Amino acid sequence: MNVFNGILALHQRGEKQLAVLLDPDKISAGFAGEFAANAESSGVDIILIGGSLLTSDKLTEVISSVKSKTNVPVIIFPGSIMQVSSKADAILFLSLISGRNPEYLIGNHVIVSPILRELNLEPISTGYILIDSGVPTSASFMSNSFPIPRNKPDIAAAHALAADYLGIKQLYLEGGSGAQDPVPNEVIMAVRKVTDLPIWVGGGIRSVEIAKQKADAGASVIVVGTHFEYEKGFAQVESFAKEIKR
Repeated sequence: MNVFNGILALHQRGEKQLAVLLDPDKISAGFAGEFAANAESSGVDIILIGGSLLTSDKLTEVISSVKSKTNVPVIIFPGSIMQVSSKADAILFLSLISGRNPEYLIGNHVIVSPILRELNLEPISTGYILIDSGVPTSASFMSNSFPIPRNKPDIAAAHALAADYLGIKQLYLEGGSGAQDPVPNEVIMAVRKVTDLPIWVGGGIRSVEIAKQKADAGASVIVVGTHFEYEKGFAQVESFAKEIKR
């Protein structure tokens, strides 16, 4: 299975996709598997697993539980080079192009690449762009980088265009874990104007209405994580999927 080809095909057909992010530190492996089964039937297209800082060794356990219950792609969203597992279908090979920390632009990639090859884990080249969300987030702190100001869509667009020219396959715009405000619609629209790459948007998406706005602004994949963690039984997943796809 080539995971990126599936994402790209839906994007090229103009079909919006919903991804849910599960943090192994915040849920049990059993619940993760249970949620995955319900998520697939509710219209979820992708399950992301990872976190900015994992304090437990449950990554592979959670991935295995999810994989046993669903056929949707399970992708690692790594907060560090420690977050790899052969049990996943793919990993977002993130380059933090909004920052200037060389370790997150290329340094860590050199270290982990031979491991990914050995594990036969599909790397999906992703230009990661942090947008200011109103508060400092785990991603900006851990990566020692500054997010792009919310009121500077032209700067975000220039970064996206550079990523496209460098041959990066897709873009991920977000404020980071614990984002107070979602990525502004103006930023998404500015990025969409300069590139036809799939655009993922996450962070601070806490309502169906906001999710729909991001999809309408040009996002290809809507990522929701923290909001569902606080909704008992992840009850709103189906309404999110239906709204962004209609």
